[in-house]
Amino acid sequence: MRILLLVIFCLSLIGCTLTRFVVYNFADIRDHKKFPSRPLKASPEPFHFVTSPNPINPTMHFSDSDPGTKLADYLKKTKTVAFLIIRRDTVLFEHYYSGYNKESVVPSFSMAKSFTSALIGSAIADGFIKSVDEPAINYLPEWKGRNLDGVTIRHILQMTSGIRFNESYVNPFGHAAKFYYGRNLRKYVAKMKPETAPGTKWEYHSGNTQVLGLILERALKGKTVTEYLQEKIWSPIGMERDASWSIDKKNNGMEKTFCCLNATAHDYAKFGRLYLNKGNWNGKQVLPENWVAQSVNPDKSAGGKPWYQFQFWMARSSGDYIAEGILGQFIFVSPANQTIIVRLGKSEGDVQWAGLFDSLAKSLGKMP
Repeated sequence: MRILLLVIFCLSLIGCTLTRFVVYNFADIRDHKKFPSRPLKASPEPFHFVTSPNPINPTMHFSDSDPGTKLADYLKKTKTVAFLIIRRDTVLFEHYYSGYNKESVVPSFSMAKSFTSALIGSAIADGFIKSVDEPAINYLPEWKGRNLDGVTIRHILQMTSGIRFNESYVNPFGHAAKFYYGRNLRKYVAKMKPETAPGTKWEYHSGNTQVLGLILERALKGKTVTEYLQEKIWSPIGMERDASWSIDKKNNGMEKTFCCLNATAHDYAKFGRLYLNKGNWNGKQVLPENWVAQSVNPDKSAGGKPWYQFQFWMARSSGDYIAEGILGQFIFVSPANQTIIVRLGKSEGDVQWAGLFDSLAKSLGKMP
C-alpha cells in the first residue's frame, strides 16, 4: 500500500521524472517535441550536396536463392524514415518514408555523443580545456572526496572512466531514465560515484557524455554548449535548416549532451562530411586535423578498445566509423570509399546496419 501511495503521489507531481517516464514510456522519434530545447539557426551560407542525375537503387541479396529486393523497397519494411547515400558530395540515393521528407527534423539520440566529442576538440584548440589528459575534477570540484580524482577527460571520451551508471532505458529508476527524463542534470553529474578504477574497464554509457557536457559548460564560462556548437560547427559547415538541442528544463537548462540533437538528414550528413575531410570545410580548418585523427583511429590508451574511440563506433572495415543512436540513427563514414550514409528511423528494424553500410560503401568504391 505504501508503494502504491508513493507512486500515486509521484504521478500527481508534474515535474516528477517517473511521471514523464510513464507518460512517454520509451524514447521515440517524436521526442524532440516533448522536451524544452535551445535553437540552432540555419547557416547564413548553407551548403548543398549535389543531386546525381543518375541516382542508384541497389538490389539487396541475402542468400544465393534470394531473387533480390531493391534497396528503396527494403528500407520501407525496416522502420526507416530517411536514408541518404552520398559519395564525393553527390547524393546518389535519397528516400524518405512514413510521411518524412528532406525538411523533417529527427532526434539524433546518441549520435549527439559524436558532436559533443567534436566540441571537446574545439574547446581544446580554443584553449578552454588544456588537454584530454586533464583531470575532470578540474572542472567538477563537487567531485572532490568521491574517489574520482584520477578520471581524465580521455577516460570519459573512451568510456573507461569507471563511473557507475545504469544505461537501461526501460528501468524507470535507472540512471539513463533519470538523465533522459529528469530536470537537473548538473545535480545528477555532481553525485556520480566510481565503480572501477579509471582506465581498467570499458563500459559504454551515457553518463560519460553528460559529464563531458558539464565540463564543456564550465570551460566555456557563460556560453551555452548550443551556442558553442552554432559558432564552431553549425554555421561554418553550412547547415541548411533550423535545428535544436534538447535541455533538461526551461529555465537555465543544460543540454542533454549524451543525446538529443534534433536536425535533418542532410545536416547530419554534413557532420559526416566534416570528419571525412579531416575537419576541413572547403579550405577552412573547422576542427583540428589531429583531433579528427585521434577521434576515429582507435588506440588502447586509457583502457580503450578497438571498436570505440572518442564517442565514435568503429565500423567493420578498417578506417570506417559511425556516429550511432538508439532506434537506428546512423552517420556512417567511409574515407576509403569517399562515402557518407545517413539512416534515420523509428526503430532499428531488425537489420544489421553496419554490415549493410559496409557492403554499400564497398560497392560504391568500385565506381570511377
